[in-house]
Amino acid sequence: MNAIKQWGTKVAVCGMLMGTIGAAYAANPHFVGRVTATIDNTTGTAQLCFKVAGLGNNESINISASATASATYVCRNAGGNCPNAANKKTVTGPVTATQQFTSDQNGQVEACITLTPPSAGGFTCPGNQQVVLSSVSYNGLKVTVGDNGPSATATPSMLSIDRGACPAP
Repeated sequence: MNAIKQWGTKVAVCGMLMGTIGAAYAANPHFVGRVTATIDNTTGTAQLCFKVAGLGNNESINISASATASATYVCRNAGGNCPNAANKKTVTGPVTATQQFTSDQNGQVEACITLTPPSAGGFTCPGNQQVVLSSVSYNGLKVTVGDNGPSATATPSMLSIDRGACPAP
């Protein structure tokens, strides 16, 4: 009787291990090729494009893009001039964008995520002037799969634009 009980326990343990190995094999996310990064010279947004494979079929997964960014904002009047060069604000900090994607029938996601410059926060301009983005730089651009999944650094890993001290409207 004891031998039968031990045999049943061994079979149960083997079954659990096989299930764990099967689950680990089915979910092995990894990047295929490079993560690429580009920047829009007008808006200052950075776009990171990637391909992830090794997901389950039709699986929902959160994928995040991140970087450290620094943006400078200035005031511009209706005539397109920036009357006070000292009237500007630079904001630096982490930027992140997370999107949920669904893998295709081959367990892959091919997509792009857009990062926006840090907000000007409470920076305001006097009179009829408006706040405009003068420059932005992103450093350490990367994409991460899930909360604890693999991450890949973008190529290039740093992007920047400088629209000048008084950007054109």
